[in-house]
Amino acid sequence: MFRFDDRIAVAVSGGKDSVSLLHVLAKIERKYPKARLVAITVDEGISGYRDEALKIAAENCKKLGIRHVTVSFKELFGYTFDQMVKRLRGKGDDKLTPCAYCGVLRRKALNMAARKARADKLATAHTLDDETQTILLNIFHGDVLRMAKEKPVTDEVHPKLVPRIKPFCEVPEKETALYAYVKGIRFQGKPCPYAGEALRNDARMILDGLEEKHPGMKFTIFKSIERIRPALEEMAKKEGLGECAECGEPTTDRICRTCQMRKQIG
Repeated sequence: MFRFDDRIAVAVSGGKDSVSLLHVLAKIERKYPKARLVAITVDEGISGYRDEALKIAAENCKKLGIRHVTVSFKELFGYTFDQMVKRLRGKGDDKLTPCAYCGVLRRKALNMAARKARADKLATAHTLDDETQTILLNIFHGDVLRMAKEKPVTDEVHPKLVPRIKPFCEVPEKETALYAYVKGIRFQGKPCPYAGEALRNDARMILDGLEEKHPGMKFTIFKSIERIRPALEEMAKKEGLGECAECGEPTTDRICRTCQMRKQIG
């Protein structure tokens, strides 16, 4: 996933997974003097939740001596996430859950911030649990070709897209939590107030139930997708990638999903 001289942007939310990843990469980076780390935190603007996470992320970065960059939804998209949700609900637009909007907007915000930081790679703390949940969600949504794109190391398909890496993709979530506790790393334990509405919770419950009865099931699912991914990638190549007619960011459509959502929000 890494080269000895990479400039790595690390997505740090303040939760156990991302903060643990920051500490692990900081430890590894000391052995490679030509490598550089920069932490990026997205401030969605979620009252009573994000403020604590921002403080924790900043504290960990200061402790490790890592430059910390914060980018906000308000700055990029004109609204805080709370304001977006309020506007959507005021219109009676409940086709998508708040998490569906947040996921798309966060991905764009992280990519733009990583590109501005001139990062060679963008590291996210997706664990084995996250990866298998995403696999199920793509199946539930009938979007199996997305699995060709959402992989542990993304391809360099466009100059405006910073390649993403997922160093924890084969690490169970319980182990990242254990690492944080053993190392005495402070992290935010409070869940996002919008998380309860997400379909991901149902995927999590299904997978946790299977894992309890059949240990190793999550790892088996992950490895199965890795084996068929080459075939999915061949199918996905036909889509192509251009630039959004409105914001200029990479997209497979004429108008990117973020700009489509901004129009819905109004």
